[in-house]
Amino acid sequence: MESNSITSIKPLGFMWPVSNPFLFCAHHLDDFPAGNDDMGPEKLLLKGRNIGQDFTIKDGWRMYHGDTIPGFPAHPHRGFETVTVVMKGLVDHADSHGQAGRYGNGDVQWMTAGAGLQHSEMFPLLNKESGNPTEMLQLWLNLPKANKFAKPHFKMLWSEDIPLVNTTDESGKTVEINLIAGNLGDVAALSPAPDSWAADPENEVTIWTIKMEPGAQWKIPAASEQVNRTLFFYRGATVKIEDQLIASEQAIQVKADQELIIENGTSEGFFLLLQGKPINEPVVQYGPFVMNTNAEIQQAMHDYQRTEFGGWPWKRRDQVHPREKGRFARHQDGTEEIR
Repeated sequence: MESNSITSIKPLGFMWPVSNPFLFCAHHLDDFPAGNDDMGPEKLLLKGRNIGQDFTIKDGWRMYHGDTIPGFPAHPHRGFETVTVVMKGLVDHADSHGQAGRYGNGDVQWMTAGAGLQHSEMFPLLNKESGNPTEMLQLWLNLPKANKFAKPHFKMLWSEDIPLVNTTDESGKTVEINLIAGNLGDVAALSPAPDSWAADPENEVTIWTIKMEPGAQWKIPAASEQVNRTLFFYRGATVKIEDQLIASEQAIQVKADQELIIENGTSEGFFLLLQGKPINEPVVQYGPFVMNTNAEIQQAMHDYQRTEFGGWPWKRRDQVHPREKGRFARHQDGTEEIR
């Protein structure tokens, strides 16, 4: 019998189906090999790949737009935010404002592109003796018209600081919830970037990653009726929501104003919960630019051609940091965070 809470179920692919105010969600899962002296795979392993556009899993991994190191060399954005959740592996960040960072293994980067910037996101293969497994989620969160030209900014949510809620059900089964955005009971996530749609609690933006023990039950609390809520079941066996049994690798859109009891199946279950009030404005997207009108898209293209959003101050378009460098973030004002 169809659940009263579930409004749609869609299969997951590389890009996951999302709802306003989110624009995009991609799941990166790559079993990268050992790295060479250049922090990339041995050149022999690049044969047979569509270098520069390598999005097909081969030998368990992809190069994406990289030709020496996997990842995404310098590219522009305007008008939205990226939230990059790195569960496993490391990412090297560099941007057109001279900012830089290395983060991963539970860290989250929240970046407001705003008026425009270029950045690169590379996946350095630091381990030379064995593999470099990498798993991450990248979300695109829209900005309202009032903030589309906000000053570009990035904020690090370090894994040590992200609130983790542990619950135990009546059977003693455990559930772990990482609060990247939004509140759960009296536990609040770290503050997002200041110009984000998520910065206003009234917008009820929530980003949670959830791990459930086999057989565990958990109740997702209700939110407002106007909130869009999607539960992504991306790894596990099955989950039961009310009376409906759902296999993994599904996006389950549900009514946000109802409490939702979920019961995990026979394998450990991994979920992502995204929710938020929609931004009720027109959305016009052209590749890396997301604005409200076609004229604004044309202006974004013109501005990028004219200014390159500050140019590129790095020696390489696929900038990576020294192998021995640890987790860090360096901001435009010169402040540096070391982890």
